[in-house]
Amino acid sequence: MLAILAWLAMAAYAAHVLEEYTLDWRNWARAVIGLPVEWSDFFVTNSVVVALGIAAAMLAETFPFAALTYAALMLVNAVFFHILPFLRTGGRFSPGLFTAVTMFLPLGLAVMVEAIRSGTAGPATIVLAFVGGGLLMAYPVVLLKLKDLPYFRQSSEEARG
Repeated sequence: MLAILAWLAMAAYAAHVLEEYTLDWRNWARAVIGLPVEWSDFFVTNSVVVALGIAAAMLAETFPFAALTYAALMLVNAVFFHILPFLRTGGRFSPGLFTAVTMFLPLGLAVMVEAIRSGTAGPATIVLAFVGGGLLMAYPVVLLKLKDLPYFRQSSEEARG
């Protein structure tokens, strides 16, 4: 059952990416959360996330922590990048909010509940999965912030020092 839920979670993430792209998440992210994101960043990041979802689903039966971490990533994304900004801005729509509420929350929670119900994971594993999911969610944001620092710029003038 965990593998089925993990595959559904990956499919939900694909639908989420479609919603974000179609409803212009890039400009929302720039205006509302001040994220210096380009469409190329969006495409690469979400390609990696979908690949992680496929890996998590394939590993769900033998390494359930992967599915739990992916579910935690979805829940962190839903709450901190869609629901809270929606609430903080007095109801300004966040592209991705529909799938975050209707897919990420129920599927992410279902993965966690199934792992606990089946004895696959206890509280400590769930907490670690959320730490992993939070780190995975933070990683591209940190990279976006770092890429404009002089040390990380790769233009020929700056590389020469």
